[in-house]
Amino acid sequence: MKILVAEFAVGTDIDKSLIPEGAAMLKTLAESFVRVGHEVYYPSAGTEIGTGTSLKSTAESFRQVVEREAKKCDAGLLIAPDGMLPELNRVLEENTVNLGCSPESAACCADKVLCTKALKKAGINAPGIAEKAEKGKKYVIKPRFGCGAEATDLVTEFEKTEEFIASEYIEGKHLSVSLIAGKKPLPLTVNRQFIEFEEKKDREGKNPEKNRVSGIKYNGSLTPYKTSRKDELYETAISTVKCLDCFGYMGVDIVLSDRPYVVDVNPRPTASLFGISRVMKEEIGELLLKNRFGELPDSVQIEGEYHFSKDMLGELFGRN
Repeated sequence: MKILVAEFAVGTDIDKSLIPEGAAMLKTLAESFVRVGHEVYYPSAGTEIGTGTSLKSTAESFRQVVEREAKKCDAGLLIAPDGMLPELNRVLEENTVNLGCSPESAACCADKVLCTKALKKAGINAPGIAEKAEKGKKYVIKPRFGCGAEATDLVTEFEKTEEFIASEYIEGKHLSVSLIAGKKPLPLTVNRQFIEFEEKKDREGKNPEKNRVSGIKYNGSLTPYKTSRKDELYETAISTVKCLDCFGYMGVDIVLSDRPYVVDVNPRPTASLFGISRVMKEEIGELLLKNRFGELPDSVQIEGEYHFSKDMLGELFGRN
């Protein structure tokens, strides 16, 4: 089969800081598809991953390249900022077989307000969205349509806007569950997310105690994370992707406190895949194809563990 794997950072070169993570995911997927006998094509604005066939792309032409090349391929998979994913997945679906989420599902996952409402309606624990700050409480401020820990802060005060949401801060372990969603959801691993809280300064170089503002940054993960609550985490992630009608590789971010709280749903491959591919005996490429064209196994085999940081990805996947 000919498979198109389009990753936004590599394909556009808009934000060079995102290229290491994007290239890591892209290379992991491309190498897996190639190992099981398929041809891989990927848009690139300059970054080469050493496998598959690169297709010249720019920020202006990325969408057109996806549309043009999808017509020549038997299947495709997109990795892009959550707010852009619905439109790009629609382009993919109209021209080939989409191995990822439908545009409708991706749109619901991307909108943190709609996603939270859907989760709560299904009885799945998620941090509540706050309308105004209450004294003595902490809140997480993040873009309504952002992804990962992008522009995410921990605050005690906030002003409500259309672009950002404030959700109650939950103390606990920062984890994620990686799984393949479909007719028979297949959990892959529980991952430990390394989250850093960085003190932020105001214009005068101070951090007023009344605001207690910290930036929240993601800095890699450990996979698998061994916990006696694995089954509980898997059940939460499976309920989440069923509730949102997801398909394909998914990353469900969870804060594990007295119970699991779903804090983000990523309707696409995530950076954790880089570590998973090093401890999972099965090929992720083959699993994604079986999910669409065949039947998934009941479980996967995990051996050992793997830890990576964003700095490490930068060293491995800087512009070559």
